[in-house]
Amino acid sequence: QVQLVESGGRLAQAGDSLRLSCAASGRIDWSYVLGWFRQAPGKEREFVAAINKSGGSTNYAESVKGRFTISRDNAKNTVYLDMSNLKPGDTAVYYCAISLGFMLTSQSAGYNYWGQGTQVTVSS
Repeated sequence: QVQLVESGGRLAQAGDSLRLSCAASGRIDWSYVLGWFRQAPGKEREFVAAINKSGGSTNYAESVKGRFTISRDNAKNTVYLDMSNLKPGDTAVYYCAISLGFMLTSQSAGYNYWGQGTQVTVSS
């Protein structure tokens, strides 16, 4: 059984920086594509960022490019999302996910395992 546990979400002010972490455990080869998604109240889940096995390739939603950075530590089975210049529009529950494919897909259907999410709230 694979378990993903996100942490780091909290109440932040606009302009703040925040780091989210997601640790994986269980019978999983960690060398897959990892992604971050978010879901705001009343909205559909949306893609945020993805990273490949080596960490050498990344993909970002336009709304976060230049402000968010995804990275991974394969030795720790952990993926990170560094968020800077936060905006109220970034308020959402953030989820990490594992894709058993090899494409840096932005489609949630392409991900096989999901965490429970961590709440990020940005006040103006």
